[in-house]
Amino acid sequence: MKKIFNLSLITLLAGFFAVSCDRNDEDEIQNVESIKIDSVKIAQDTMDVFTIQTIKTYSTYPSACEDFFGYDYIRNGLERNVVAYSYTINGTCTQATRVGVNGFNFRPEEKGIYTFKFWKGKDSSNQNIWIEKTIVVE
Repeated sequence: MKKIFNLSLITLLAGFFAVSCDRNDEDEIQNVESIKIDSVKIAQDTMDVFTIQTIKTYSTYPSACEDFFGYDYIRNGLERNVVAYSYTINGTCTQATRVGVNGFNFRPEEKGIYTFKFWKGKDSSNQNIWIEKTIVVE
């Protein structure tokens, strides 16, 4: 009985190490970088304090190897700067461009006029370009 238990344990451990060491390099994230936000959709430009609305952003991804990673959401008083980030995996991908739709929830905790700036890239002078939207919170 002890030999059967030991053999089962060795088989189980060998299987665990075989699975945990089997990595597919094509699925690894190679880098994360900012991606331009092409457009923004805000359903309501006026809302109440403590209510929630989802703000959607649209970005163009140049290949199937890239996808949405997250947002950098910087607060400064009633101003919000939003930069989207994408990740790239190393693998065989189609080069067809596609539009990705992502979003985040906005829940204001004070009244005022909120200004959102969404990063749209850089101009020919290497200056940041922003899409500006405002939301009045009552």
